[in-house]
Amino acid sequence: MDIPSIVQAYAHGYFLMTDDGGKLGWYSSRNHALIPLDNRFHCPKSLQRVLNQNRFSMAINRDFLGVCRGCADRETTWISEELIDIYLQLNKAGWAYSFETWQEDKLAGGIIGMAIRGAFIGESMFYSIPDASKVAMVKLVEHLRKQKFTLFDAQIQNPHLARFGAYSIKDREYKGLLNKAISHPCSFF
Repeated sequence: MDIPSIVQAYAHGYFLMTDDGGKLGWYSSRNHALIPLDNRFHCPKSLQRVLNQNRFSMAINRDFLGVCRGCADRETTWISEELIDIYLQLNKAGWAYSFETWQEDKLAGGIIGMAIRGAFIGESMFYSIPDASKVAMVKLVEHLRKQKFTLFDAQIQNPHLARFGAYSIKDREYKGLLNKAISHPCSFF
């Protein structure tokens, strides 16, 4: 797979996953989970206390491979070594990023995703220290707002994302928002 084809597929609402048999393939969804970048984003009060303690520092791409490995380190994972290699290529080409939380010199958690103009497509998140991925989520939303992103796609809704105000939309509406976001010029940095 070449980088331009991968980026083009993501720009049309597809994403890569490895199935249970280890085969890498393209997928799409009938419903997409979006993280709001406006005032609908919700930071739980218990997490606000953690943020106020400044226990974590933030970094972008300080340990991209470490975040990929952290995201893949689960009993059941859809992130294979082949997919990690693709993410690394996308990172080197300036399309994929890791947004990381650190505690002293230890990678505490992070989120990996694709940035295509005004759209950020979150691929996965992990933590090795409690609350680290939640702090990364809040700080990533702040970063995307500052950079003028218009869409944060979390792909699949779950109770954890719902705590932040994530909501689901149908594919047709999603594709309209995605097209608008990728026509909006902005940069992750």
